[in-house]
Amino acid sequence: MNKKLEEIIVRAFFTKRVQSRVTFELASAKKRQDALDRLCHSYRTTLREEFLIEIPKPNSDPADIAKLLKQHGAGASCYVISWDEEIDGKELPLSTALHKAVGMGMPAIVSSIPGKLAYFEAEQESLPAPRFLLKRQ
Repeated sequence: MNKKLEEIIVRAFFTKRVQSRVTFELASAKKRQDALDRLCHSYRTTLREEFLIEIPKPNSDPADIAKLLKQHGAGASCYVISWDEEIDGKELPLSTALHKAVGMGMPAIVSSIPGKLAYFEAEQESLPAPRFLLKRQ
């Protein structure tokens, strides 16, 4: 895990009231799941609304999402914070991360430009899971 990248992501996209706690939770093996739980049902109060841009439906194709991210300046690699332990806390090729994260049904943040641009998928409560760009100017 890259604590510095995670801190940049948290400071950029999480509400101020939870930033310190989430940063602490992500850095702790025992508490990391608590940080990810915050991205389930309560993501609208955990993430900063002004940076959430809903991706219009149909929005379930990882290749289309990669194309959208690249239109906004994403490169070929990314950093992932995810419920899926296989990709969580790793730097991966963007396409690999999106193929694992899109449609998983559990929260994931795929950060393509730390602190500036990311893909976020919330927990799936109904079909399909809410999907967003997280974007700062």
